[in-house]
Amino acid sequence: MAVSLARIVISVEDLDRSLAFYEGVLGFGVTWRGDAVVRLRSGDLEVMLHERETVPSQRAVAVSFTVDDVDAATDAAVAAGADVLDPPDDQPWGERQSVLTDPDGHVVCLVKPLA
Repeated sequence: MAVSLARIVISVEDLDRSLAFYEGVLGFGVTWRGDAVVRLRSGDLEVMLHERETVPSQRAVAVSFTVDDVDAATDAAVAAGADVLDPPDDQPWGERQSVLTDPDGHVVCLVKPLA
């Protein structure tokens, strides 16, 4: 059986606030919007924001997004309501990475391979 990633669904409390992060900071484009759901896409990756009660946890699954500039994206994320858990730093596995919580408290990593 072959398995592939269909989409990442993220529970959010406020669609517009979360769009400022996922669309405004990470560059996802809106492909469809309903009353409580927004579908976003960047290349082959789809993210769905679902407005509903959310209980974030730092022990949950963390999603890593590749960005052009980890430092600039981290600054933009903070301006959009994210909190920094680990500031941008070069990692021994070959990436520059920052670890944030998005506006709803979900753990998100911003990464760029070191060249």
